[in-house]
Amino acid sequence: MPEPSKHPQTLGKYRITEVLGEGAMGVVYKGFDPDIQRTVALKTIRTQLDADDDSPGAPASRFRNEAQAAGRLHHPGIVAVYDFGRAENVAYIAMEFVEGRSLASYLSAKVRFTDTDIPGIMSQLLDALDHAHEKGVWHRDIKPANIIMTTAGRLKVADFGIARIESTNLTQTHYMVGTPSHMAPEQFLGKPMDRRVDIYGAGVVLYQLLTGRAPFAGTTEALMYKVVNDMPQPPSTVEGVERPGWFDAIIARALAKRPDDRYATAAEFKQALTDGMGQVIDESSWEKTIMLAPARAKPAQPLATPTHAPPSLAGTSLPGTGGSVGSVGTASAPTPSHWDKAQLTQAELTLAKHVGPLASVLVRRAARECHDINELYSKLAEQVTDPRARDAFLGQASLVTGGHHHRTAGSGTAGSPSAGGSRGATGGSAGGTMIGGPLNAAVMDKAQALLAQHVGPIAKVLVKRAANGTDSRAVFFNRLAEAVNDPAAREKFLKELGRLS
Repeated sequence: MPEPSKHPQTLGKYRITEVLGEGAMGVVYKGFDPDIQRTVALKTIRTQLDADDDSPGAPASRFRNEAQAAGRLHHPGIVAVYDFGRAENVAYIAMEFVEGRSLASYLSAKVRFTDTDIPGIMSQLLDALDHAHEKGVWHRDIKPANIIMTTAGRLKVADFGIARIESTNLTQTHYMVGTPSHMAPEQFLGKPMDRRVDIYGAGVVLYQLLTGRAPFAGTTEALMYKVVNDMPQPPSTVEGVERPGWFDAIIARALAKRPDDRYATAAEFKQALTDGMGQVIDESSWEKTIMLAPARAKPAQPLATPTHAPPSLAGTSLPGTGGSVGSVGTASAPTPSHWDKAQLTQAELTLAKHVGPLASVLVRRAARECHDINELYSKLAEQVTDPRARDAFLGQASLVTGGHHHRTAGSGTAGSPSAGGSRGATGGSAGGTMIGGPLNAAVMDKAQALLAQHVGPIAKVLVKRAANGTDSRAVFFNRLAEAVNDPAAREKFLKELGRLS
């Protein structure tokens, strides 16, 4: 970009009238379209940024994605995109210039929306999302910073920089992008996603409107774990909130871990709010509340001249500021000192094939509790809930451990007191399964005798089936354990298998 004092006078046909804000990668201008005689916002980025990096999380890729995603949408609740162009070394998007403030700024100012305000805000948001979804676009970063509240009583969704467009490859489903506090479990897990990631994001916004805070908080690592495993506290039980109990069921469904358990569409989400209200939703009642809200505080570090970033782009991220859109890195927790970093990296790569980006968090969490490589892989196997996927993981783990009881610095072998014993390889079970060790006829015969105590003569058939296609003892034990339905009996069975030699 040109130096702050050398901003262009024009971009294409647009006349620059004001600098609204600057970031490391671009500038947002206020401009004027002489052909249509209207004011526009011009979001820019240096074209050099896309020379070598066209990955989905790259700034230039997100920039083009925003133009193409929002450009196909025409709805009063979505910031309109008019044009995309290039001028010299700058690419730009011409978009609707909106007078208003972001919902994030009101929440930061501790504005308390009423029980009547909240359904109105959510109704407009869900209408906008329903339109985008019908056009095959899901936003993937729904949060208060991307929702502009206008003084005219309307709401506008902004920033489609990481949107997913159905039937295109503009973004990749396994690339983890978004804002951690508002991301759905499938975004952390690297699983395929659809419009229901926005249902989840809208659920987080509803939770914030009700309680003044996000449902989960903490470091990126802690957030990942909570989003995937925990349910938030019901809003009506949060101290000092005093919200009607009917919101709790709506929150629980919108924030369900499994996409299939959430509202299937934004329209269905909105209908649930209408049913809860027991009357038609007044979509603009919140205007009275925001008119009484305190003025937004000036930023602590003003932008380059002109220094004032007006309300019109409160919900639009500035290129390079890292504000509203960005890729989320994996957990940054330090490597436990008693582990070789290369071992943990290999464990992450192996587990990531089955659970996605969350592998980094799970490996570091397990490494704090385990002292032996066999114990580590056994514990990680508990996180792979699908039996076939767990088989594959255990098979890969066997290649890493090589059938040996590796020691790490300051640790004992698996099963020794210092290692605390090894753990089961089946989801949610703690047992004595050893990852290493080859599968042979002697082990199979002993395993059959043990299994027969739980399932009878059919054990012979099950052993033959479990051994099919694998020479991994861990995979074999895992398959046999699936035949024991009682959890306590299965745990005992796994311990017995782990002691076979």
